[in-house]
Amino acid sequence: MTEMSSTVSRIGIYPGTFDPVTQGHMDIIRRATRIVDQLIVGVAINAGKGPMFGVDERCKLVEEALKAAGGEVAARTSVKPFSSLLMEFAKENGSSTIIRGLRAVSDFEYEFQMAGMNARLSPEVETVFLMASDKQQFVSSRFVKEIARLGGNVSEFVPANVLKRLHEKLAEEKE
Repeated sequence: MTEMSSTVSRIGIYPGTFDPVTQGHMDIIRRATRIVDQLIVGVAINAGKGPMFGVDERCKLVEEALKAAGGEVAARTSVKPFSSLLMEFAKENGSSTIIRGLRAVSDFEYEFQMAGMNARLSPEVETVFLMASDKQQFVSSRFVKEIARLGGNVSEFVPANVLKRLHEKLAEEKE
């Protein structure tokens, strides 16, 4: 049996649109850093979804939220935008693990199909599913934006920096 080098690092990728990053995303990020040595939050450049925030701003919001989280989470996590296939992004970054969050059973079918396709494209990359914590199961970026646009309080669903920017963005839209 060979001894593994202490310099070998398990790199994981947590991909998503993060428009905006929520407390649910942050929960998955915190827990993923217990599984991998380095976590890359891959912010998808997905103009087809019509994001509220541009990719640079989404990256900045995630970076600020990570900095605020501090500790090991901030130290072992980085943020990178990507527009390629996820498996290409994983190869480019030396990642052997994709982290995906599941909120409800309804997420499972889509995620299961995606994981199967990704495994066909890159069998050496494993997909790991983390269940959303009970407090975060129904939080989604889409719901956060909708509630905020209708004047609802979303402060418990997003990091403080995101809440501030969300209010600014909505005020800009009204002008």
